Amino acid sequence: MDARSPDLAPDSLPKAAAGAPLAARGWRRERGPPSLADVFASVQTAPKGSFWRKLLAFLGPGYLVAVGYMDPGNWATSLAGGSKFGYALLSVALLSNAMAIVLQSLCTRLGVGAGRDLAQACRDSFPRWVSLPLWLSAELAITATDLAEVIGTAIGLNLLFHIPLGIGVILTAADVLLILALQAFGFRWIEAFVVAMLGVIAACFAVQIALADPDWGAVVRGFLPTSDIIGNHEMLYLALGILGATVMPHNLYLHSGLVQTRLIGESGREKREAIRLANIDTSIALCLALIINASILILAAATYHRAGQTDVAELDQAHAFLAPLLGSTLAPTLFAIALLCCGLNSTITATLSGQIVMEGFLNLRIAPWQRRLVTRMIAIVPAVLVTILAGDKATGRLLILSQVVLSLQLPFAVVPLVMFTASRSKMGPFVAPRWLSGLAMATAAFIIALNAKLVWDFWAGGF
Repeated sequence: MDARSPDLAPDSLPKAAAGAPLAARGWRRERGPPSLADVFASVQTAPKGSFWRKLLAFLGPGYLVAVGYMDPGNWATSLAGGSKFGYALLSVALLSNAMAIVLQSLCTRLGVGAGRDLAQACRDSFPRWVSLPLWLSAELAITATDLAEVIGTAIGLNLLFHIPLGIGVILTAADVLLILALQAFGFRWIEAFVVAMLGVIAACFAVQIALADPDWGAVVRGFLPTSDIIGNHEMLYLALGILGATVMPHNLYLHSGLVQTRLIGESGREKREAIRLANIDTSIALCLALIINASILILAAATYHRAGQTDVAELDQAHAFLAPLLGSTLAPTLFAIALLCCGLNSTITATLSGQIVMEGFLNLRIAPWQRRLVTRMIAIVPAVLVTILAGDKATGRLLILSQVVLSLQLPFAVVPLVMFTASRSKMGPFVAPRWLSGLAMATAAFIIALNAKLVWDFWAGGF
């Protein structure tokens, strides 16, 4: 039977999927059928050959994860941060990138070493009274993600084709059809589409940055952290927005599932090599994403902040200001094209993560098109209602708020991930080394501390 069939029984799956003999003693129950069963172990790898040939087979999932760095919500927080504080928040983007590399490496280890995605691991390890709230938290994070992506895609359609925002929001539901069409040819087609869109985005920003001619000395200094981020309430709010837009909860579920699309051998040597190659893929993709993510903030600082326009938060407002500030009509068009590509990419990855979360936590098994429609509607209906009711003028604030919500949801995904990968009884020989677990724990503690500070400032009237 084809490994991509949606109706596979556990005993008909590839050997890597049928149960979890490795480290099974550390889980409350045996692993069930994998999430994304129709593409599980569907991408062939090269057990022999050169390093580059082997790496090529693993390139792909990291770029889908990297989409989280440049989704429309990230645009809103970076544009607002760059216009208001110049280059100062570049240090937050760099820190977020480092955190993401650490956490995503744990996702790879969990997916390959334990053979579970994060949602499955929570279901298999925790009692229902713990796993169900974690599922609801994950769904809330995906809804916040979709809110940003739906708004961004709709604005991109409006800027390029003058489609009304409400209609554009509804049109974004068609991404389910795009995923089904691409996946019919194999999961590599989805990865190729995402990588192609990332190439277009990078090219658009390269031209815009060249036109903006930023102060590169100030750019370099912006990557150095400043204590003002903690002391300034507005800067902290935007910093948490950037953190939530970068280290996204749904990316942790997504990556731990996507690494299982590769057909990996059962031996310890093959799994260790798969973890190493997948981590290289992730590191390359996230470093590329950092460049694009930082470019958004640099563009805002070099144009709006330099011109004294320190309150740019709306994407359509940012688009309108580019032409007079840069003296070029090309810049706004490139801005809109990049925004639309970001929205398309992000809706694909959010839909896949929604599928992983629903299947992993609930073990829900239905036909692929029904499954994707259900998971997409759970996320998109609230986004549609909020967008239509709030109107065109509140989209930027909604985007920033959605990213802060993501930051507040992060601990509920990060803490279980760190717990699982640090447990030898669960991971067996693939347990995370102490130095990596230590970095991950420090990352989790930092995120929780920033969130506590944000909540305290809110209740104390700081906002």
